[in-house]
Amino acid sequence: MRLSMLISLIRPIGPVVIGISLGFTLSLLSVTWVEEPCSSPDWNRGDEVVLQLDGNHYSLPAGSLQNGENVEDFEPRIVPYKPVQQQPPPKKMYRAKYISTELGIRERLFAGVLTSKNTINTMAVAVNRTIRHHLDNVVYFTGMRNRKIPHGMFVVTHGDERQIWNMFQTIRYVLEHYINEYDWFYFVQDDTYTQADRIKSLVGHLSIHTDLYMGSPEEFIGGEMEGRYCYGGFGYLLSRTLLLKLQPYLESCRNDIQSSRADEWLGRCIIDYGNVNCVEEQEGLHYQRFEMGKNSDPNKEEDIRFKNAFTVHPVLDPAQMYRLHNHFTEIELQRTYDEIEKLQAEIKNISEVAFDGNRSAHWPIGINPPFEPKTRFEVLRWDYFTEDQVYTCKDGSPKCELQGIDKADVTNVIEIAMGELNKKYKPVLHLKKQQLINGYRRFDPTRGMEYTLDLQLEVVNQKGRSRSITKRVHLVRPLSDIEIIPMPYVTEATRVHIILAVTVHDRDYVNQFLEVYATNFFEMSENAILSFLFIYDPFQAQQVNQNDIFANVKAKIAAYERKYPVTKIPWISVKTEAPSQIKIMDIISKKHQVDTLFFVANVNTNVNSEFLNRCRMNTINNWQVFFPIHFQDYNPDIAYHNQQPPPTIDLIKDAGHFDRDIFDEACFYNSDYMAARTKMFSDVQENEEILEALDVYDMFIKYSNLHVFRAVEPALHQKYRHKFCNPRLGEEIYHRCIQSNLEGLGSQSQLAMLLFEQEQGNST
Repeated sequence: MRLSMLISLIRPIGPVVIGISLGFTLSLLSVTWVEEPCSSPDWNRGDEVVLQLDGNHYSLPAGSLQNGENVEDFEPRIVPYKPVQQQPPPKKMYRAKYISTELGIRERLFAGVLTSKNTINTMAVAVNRTIRHHLDNVVYFTGMRNRKIPHGMFVVTHGDERQIWNMFQTIRYVLEHYINEYDWFYFVQDDTYTQADRIKSLVGHLSIHTDLYMGSPEEFIGGEMEGRYCYGGFGYLLSRTLLLKLQPYLESCRNDIQSSRADEWLGRCIIDYGNVNCVEEQEGLHYQRFEMGKNSDPNKEEDIRFKNAFTVHPVLDPAQMYRLHNHFTEIELQRTYDEIEKLQAEIKNISEVAFDGNRSAHWPIGINPPFEPKTRFEVLRWDYFTEDQVYTCKDGSPKCELQGIDKADVTNVIEIAMGELNKKYKPVLHLKKQQLINGYRRFDPTRGMEYTLDLQLEVVNQKGRSRSITKRVHLVRPLSDIEIIPMPYVTEATRVHIILAVTVHDRDYVNQFLEVYATNFFEMSENAILSFLFIYDPFQAQQVNQNDIFANVKAKIAAYERKYPVTKIPWISVKTEAPSQIKIMDIISKKHQVDTLFFVANVNTNVNSEFLNRCRMNTINNWQVFFPIHFQDYNPDIAYHNQQPPPTIDLIKDAGHFDRDIFDEACFYNSDYMAARTKMFSDVQENEEILEALDVYDMFIKYSNLHVFRAVEPALHQKYRHKFCNPRLGEEIYHRCIQSNLEGLGSQSQLAMLLFEQEQGNST
């Protein structure tokens, strides 16, 4: 019984005891038993050992000497310091500028034209005008050239007229500069017409991994050489892989292969070292060419090989080159029209099985559907017109004469309508226009100009009987695809010469102009030069020594020059009774260089850097002049009647308007002004008053072929001022000035409210 009680007491703590015992056992088993070596008691105490050598004390930590070593035998060693060599920084990874370069994506086709000194200004120019806008890159290779290179052509000169040498240098130049940028290389002579779009289509269907030498195969002269070369007159295609295979052996070809013709030399080189013959067919595609007769007329040539040709050779002169280009362009245009009609027919057939039938195909097929307004304010307005008059006029008149581009537009639309009607009803009926009864047109920004015409027609049948009917037709002049138009390069770094003409009526406003100008330009070091032109009438010019009307202005200019030492403000004085813009610019133009960019300013204009940058970008030498439309504040007494005007005026409806009657501000280059002024010279000799009747804007319109860029300019802001209108200037200029003063008073609602208040006051 005692045993059972003992077991019952021990049972709860039994596992604990067993666990502790097991832990001790495992710990003892894991200990590494190392026999303690017999050593000198001096080295086993863990004490520090002190040595004395040459009077210097050195301390060694315990255990630093091995057993049996004697302290007296110990000699310290000096270990030289070796700095840790720093690892060079990792090289910076440079990424390619274009993702196509990094991914190895190349352009499709390179074109090289083989020309000469005698034909580069004639035949090569004709080739350039017919293929340049169809291909990405066209380079002209010649042995020698004239001093003057044709405009818009990239010419590579080899310095020798030998044919073989020029061909060798051409291939080497292409390998050095273009081999990594293009997949296919097309070479042609300048007496060959090339249908560039067909060549592009050909290479677009060929594998770029093929060693291909494609053209018009010819046997070698004498027949001793096996294989065939590509005749250079019809041009030939070389693949990039073949040129790379040829690259190591190019020098060997030059030294070892003798030939009298460049195309034969290249063919022998390709056959010997590339093991490739000239072929005219590859992957089911044929290299089409046509040999032109001496007296052949492209418009009368009916051979199917001519119509399908990629190249035509020989071309005798540039005129024949242009006739060929015109003929092939008409062929391609007709093929395009046929494809469009085919696609329209397919769309029409498919739309018949659509959910809502033919209504799903908008007319005309392939053109965007008409704009659908969501509110009453979005409804597009139709303008009514007849053959002679239009009932929507720019000046607000209810009716005005149809003229200019509008007249040409209406005439062209009527002719097209009659042509389409006769095409539809011939040969059963013949239609003749009697008159246009009603005409409507509107411009839809999503698809183009739409027309609705009610035509009175005379219908004549095959028996000669006729009757008069009225037919309504609908037409649309669709918008074409958006294209990027190449424009000359301009930069915002061009210096602008700001010309400010000041009369006696402007002198009170010069101080405010200079304050704004100094803040925006003198303190910001803007790349612009301000020049004053002080205009005196004959009486004021006589009194200039006693009473200079511009003395205060000149003193203010001197003060700004002292305040800003690096700034110079030139000024000149002019005596004239009629200060026209052209007379003023004649004086300014002679004092500046030809490439000077002018901005003709107004004393009321607040000029800033934002506008000057647009002046630089919108003015292109020998291409475009810029006439901005400034924002003119309304008369504050009317616009803010019985109110305090705000400190800054925003561009809102009730604050002002863009003054379209004033053409004072202008940006143009001096060379463009001089060219237009030269064309005006003969008319000025016949009538000198034309200098006062016209302004610079009129001069560029009438006497230059430049593009006149007229646009609103929000950064060009003028405060309200009643302008002085000089009656000595042209009648049209004077009336525009008067109209500007009237429209600058206030908006129609503001003027009406002012009149209403006056009537209310008078009635009471």
